[in-house]
Amino acid sequence: MDDFKFVLIDDEKSFVLIECSTDKNKIVIPSTYNGLPVTSIGDYAFFNCSSLTCIVIPESVKSIGEAAFSECSSLTNITIPDSVTSIGNYAFQGCSSLKNIIIPNSVTLVCDSAFLGCHSLTSIIIPNSVTSIEDGAFLGCHSLTSIIIPDSVTYIKDGAFAGCSSLESIVVDSNNKYYDSRNNCNAIIETSSNTLISGCKNTVIPDSVTSIGSHAFLGCHSLTSIIIPDSVTSIGDDAFFNCSSLTCIVIPESVKSIGEGAFEWCRSLKEVYYEGTKEQWNKIEFREWGHKLADVVIHFKK
Repeated sequence: MDDFKFVLIDDEKSFVLIECSTDKNKIVIPSTYNGLPVTSIGDYAFFNCSSLTCIVIPESVKSIGEAAFSECSSLTNITIPDSVTSIGNYAFQGCSSLKNIIIPNSVTLVCDSAFLGCHSLTSIIIPNSVTSIEDGAFLGCHSLTSIIIPDSVTYIKDGAFAGCSSLESIVVDSNNKYYDSRNNCNAIIETSSNTLISGCKNTVIPDSVTSIGSHAFLGCHSLTSIIIPDSVTSIGDDAFFNCSSLTCIVIPESVKSIGEGAFEWCRSLKEVYYEGTKEQWNKIEFREWGHKLADVVIHFKK
């Protein structure tokens, strides 16, 4: 127990693990301390434990705190028991060697940036207990190739899957009442607003979509071209930010607003085809966007 530091939670008669001082490769967290259960892993408890490769969490633990395993860059294996109900913000941020993880059916919320920068993460199972996926939850998971959203999810924050540049498939369970991936379009669409909130390199935007949300294709380096249907009226902030392989894009005359940084850092983008007149183009509401396309040729259809 000398490697661990605990703090008693008086009202719950249990302990929270707040610090680990060992440099061992494998750690087994004890389920009890001084005869009382260890019920949580505190904020930053294993922060920057760069030698840690494997950790076993006991069934007594109910919550994993903010940045608990942040920057554990050598961590490849972790077992999260079914007793855990919450995973804190930045909990596994920067765990760049973590290849897969199973979120137990007890978890209801994937918090802000929980897996941010987990570059080696190839697969993730989102259980049917999860109702909310927060901002940047899987931001920058470059090796993640597919996502399945269960029917339990009622809220997905913009940018939850931004920067997942290897994504080839996004599927929403057909029984989900809040989101869908209609007609196998490889995208997440918010049903009530018809807003596309997350897409991948194989996305086909359905005609029913009226808005492309903020960060929808952010960091999608494999995206080379995309057709925006006439139903779309707005393109959100950073919607195509850093889509470095995007060479050209067609914007329909139905689009009335283009958000800040929508096409910023699209280094290969040389031409924009606008299906309306120059006069209509000049009436589009731009948010700090025009000067970002100084070297891009804009073609007008009419």
